[in-house]
Amino acid sequence: MKTKGKILLVDDEPDILEFLRYNLVKENYEVISVNNGRDALKQAVNFKPDLIILDVMMPEMDGIETCRQLRENNTLSNTLIIFLTARHEDYSQIAGLSAGADDYITKPVKPQVLISRLEAMFRRYKRGERIQSDNDTNMIEAGRVKIDRDKYLVSIDGTDLDFPRKEFELLAFLASRPGKVFSRDEILNQVWGEDVVVGDRTIDVHVRKIREKLGDDSIRTIKGVGYKFDM
Repeated sequence: MKTKGKILLVDDEPDILEFLRYNLVKENYEVISVNNGRDALKQAVNFKPDLIILDVMMPEMDGIETCRQLRENNTLSNTLIIFLTARHEDYSQIAGLSAGADDYITKPVKPQVLISRLEAMFRRYKRGERIQSDNDTNMIEAGRVKIDRDKYLVSIDGTDLDFPRKEFELLAFLASRPGKVFSRDEILNQVWGEDVVVGDRTIDVHVRKIREKLGDDSIRTIKGVGYKFDM
């Protein structure tokens, strides 16, 4: 039987790893696990997981830095990353999203809840591929910005820049219709999907990171409504 996907588990607590592994394997996922960030970087390159579940607080290298280095590897640019941690503070959540995470789940988590969140993410990923394949063109040109959706590549004034998956999808969504104001709900549903629950600051964090890379005010905030891309 074909597996649903490949998942890399990263946590320094053996009980957590065993608990997650048991429930994911039972749901027909192919799973490997490691207990620190450095090993996660090595295994990710070899295993090429579809999704990584990453703890924040770990020895040697914490989850935030691990995520950041994973996102710097072009071969893992399409890999989904979820933080699983007992930390509830806003700054930890924002740091994780800023490092390139796709979602954030707090411990303890029930197996059914975890599985439903993972499957929602995979559905959103596959739905995004279908939407992309139906477009007349996968190239977007908006002012200084050129976006190649096939290659997940963003060029600004001819210089290629690396964008984590969610930053890329958000930029491509806004730039696909310059001048149109998208509400926060529209953005959340299109980029994150209706089945994925994210914090109120998620969009703001990603917009801030995109603005830093663009180096201008192409993405404008429309107070009380949402965002738009200006050429």
